Amino acid sequence: MKLIFIYGLPATGKLTVAQELASITGYKLFHNHLAVDLLLSVFEFGSPQFVALREQIWLSVFESACQSQLPGLIFTFAPESTVRPEFISNTIEAVTRNCGTMYFVELTCPFQELKQRIENPSRARYQKLASLSLFEKLHSEGTFEAFRMPKPAISIDTSLHTPAEAAAIIARFDALQNPYEADRSNAAKAAKTDLSKTASA
Repeated sequence: MKLIFIYGLPATGKLTVAQELASITGYKLFHNHLAVDLLLSVFEFGSPQFVALREQIWLSVFESACQSQLPGLIFTFAPESTVRPEFISNTIEAVTRNCGTMYFVELTCPFQELKQRIENPSRARYQKLASLSLFEKLHSEGTFEAFRMPKPAISIDTSLHTPAEAAAIIARFDALQNPYEADRSNAAKAAKTDLSKTASA
């Protein structure tokens, strides 16, 4: 299995890009807030129980996805101080131990643009950070720079690309990582198209 690990600051467009990427690739999407929102129904954000269980859920899904031999999984992540730094190395170890591969994709955006996006009503669907004053406070305190992320295979400025364009860039890179899988996928699509034409003839 291939894990595409998309990370960036809040409001860089991680989930929107990931949804577009899932549509292009057919990979499953496991975004950050699926675990976060589940645990917030019981535990306070950043509490020891929240932190431990959040990481346990993330890693368990990665391992099980590898063992299930899914072709690919897309994960979105916002680095911040309540995440233990060893989570990244634990993720790499969990994926490689289960014969998977992974690469990191960084989404960036100018700070002024992020400030305009942070209170967008669309962010209310999940319990995302949606307060400009809190975002500025956390940013000034270095919350989002708690630990260094690995060097990304791709870095995309989402102020310069639409979500669909950013997803297409990632998908093209992904296809190059395993040309055989890309060729097989294209062949399957071509065969499906031929069958449809035959059926309609």
